[in-house]
Amino acid sequence: MKVRLSFLSRIAFSLTLTSTLLGLVLFRMTSCAPAPAPRAPPSPPQIAADSGPRRLPKDCRAPGWEHAAAINSSSLAALPWTPFGRDETGWRVYAPLIAREIGVDCPPGSTGFAKALADWQRRQGVDPDGLLSQVTFVRMKSEVQGRRPIVLLSAQGVCAAPAEEFGLATARPDEGFGDKVIELRPGALGAYRRMVAAARKEEPAMAADPELLRIFSAYRSPAYDAARCATDNNCNGRERATCSPHRTGLAMDIYLGHAPGYAADSSADANRLYMTESPAYRWMVLNADRFGFVNYPFEPWHWEWTGEAPRAP
Repeated sequence: MKVRLSFLSRIAFSLTLTSTLLGLVLFRMTSCAPAPAPRAPPSPPQIAADSGPRRLPKDCRAPGWEHAAAINSSSLAALPWTPFGRDETGWRVYAPLIAREIGVDCPPGSTGFAKALADWQRRQGVDPDGLLSQVTFVRMKSEVQGRRPIVLLSAQGVCAAPAEEFGLATARPDEGFGDKVIELRPGALGAYRRMVAAARKEEPAMAADPELLRIFSAYRSPAYDAARCATDNNCNGRERATCSPHRTGLAMDIYLGHAPGYAADSSADANRLYMTESPAYRWMVLNADRFGFVNYPFEPWHWEWTGEAPRAP
């Protein structure tokens, strides 16, 4: 009798367990899972206290890297590539940014540059050959773009909400370029002022030219940008975006000079090269992050403050 009860008990337990599992499976199949909550904007990075101007190592001799240095020296002005979806020849425009990322103050055709690039490639899991190629630059571009909160939001399919216009601060007339009215979030404007003060103290070329580092575009409403995109017929391109960072009140276009015959925001290769070889840009690419700013590499003049997150939509 005990054996029969034990046997029946096991059967009952098995049936109960089977029924429970089947119920869970049916619930899983027929229930509607709630929609995921919208992702919040990326948290702004912590900006360390300013420790003064950044200096990169200048020892540009690295025996054993002569072959890579020779190839880099040749490709600097001749490499055919499309780093931002547009045909370009050579990578001289990006050389100051690359040098900053790999941590040396060396000519692009030097052995020290090639070795530092190989060290960076090794850390990134790229073939450490010391050669600047599109594969290497795309990896580097991803690192730089990943520091821009609006890019991280866009990667999630989210367009940041525009800044609340009543909360924007207005720059002084001498901070705008060409008598433009410049509006930014107060934190971004304060960081800009601290950066300009440091730049004029640390870089003689910027102290000598008061127009350098003036802002020629900052907050722009979505309606303004939509009209501009329609006029230029270039929305979501390299130069115009439907979801422009300027809507956040955190982005600004800064005057860094311009090549003769070009506007301050011309994306012509000759104009971009002129800017990136200027003392103003070289100071910015080395030091702007001390104040929370990051550059969009295709546009030397475009900088975004990362001290606050863009507003969630």
